[in-house]
Amino acid sequence: METVYLNGHYVPAEEAKISVFDRGFLFSDSVYEVIPFYQGVGFRLDEHLQRLEHSLRALRIELDFDWASMLSRLVALNGSGNLSVYLQVTRGSAGKRVHAIDPKLVPTIFACCQPIRDIYQEGIERVEGIKVIVTADLRWRRCDIKATCLLPNILVLQQAKEAGAQEALLLRDGTLTEGASCNFFIVERGVIYTPPIGTEILSGTTRALILELADQNGIPRQETDIDYQRLINADEVWISSSTRAIVPVLQVDDYVVGDGLKGPVWQRMFEIFTRYQHQLMTGE
Repeated sequence: METVYLNGHYVPAEEAKISVFDRGFLFSDSVYEVIPFYQGVGFRLDEHLQRLEHSLRALRIELDFDWASMLSRLVALNGSGNLSVYLQVTRGSAGKRVHAIDPKLVPTIFACCQPIRDIYQEGIERVEGIKVIVTADLRWRRCDIKATCLLPNILVLQQAKEAGAQEALLLRDGTLTEGASCNFFIVERGVIYTPPIGTEILSGTTRALILELADQNGIPRQETDIDYQRLINADEVWISSSTRAIVPVLQVDDYVVGDGLKGPVWQRMFEIFTRYQHQLMTGE
């Protein structure tokens, strides 16, 4: 039976309840993080918590809380091992629906877990390439805040599904920003390129790890603006996220990427990335 954390209590998931007047429910007045734990230890926990604090400061939610202890205990109560923790913090409930922020509100803190797959053991052959569409980025301008107001993301993912695709890349002012639920990369002549971090792009921890592993393994990479023409003419296109790792894109809209096969740079990076993850999961 899954145990979740809610406002100081570790309880069975079906017993966790919040007020219908919680501002996270009414207004998406809340932020979240997704944090991998390998063998019961938070992966890059400091970086995740720094991003959480950045989001909380941006929303002016003030909290003095021992995140690491709570998350570690929650993971232990769910069997430890390799788990992904979803953590959400809302501004709390005012007992009524009101737009104005009451600084006296007590934030709601919720966390739950789900298993992490060992993608390395599954093997590179089982990874299927995907199709993406490109559509307008209609989100607000503070995408660096990991907020739960994800309706634009949900709508473009549905648009992608209706077009027979699995992801949507977002275009704003002629430049691609990121995916609806991912960061993205292109490869040109063996060099990896990805958009630079700013307020219109979320600083993905998987994105950062890919760039770090590229540097460690002598794979050239750059952060630069990418437009639509450059995207469809790239030798390779990938997406990345904490739940999907690195996935090759074989088609963008009606255009085949490269030769339509999983590219050699992606294959090398997939092996490096998943071996790194496998070592964390198994200690081998």
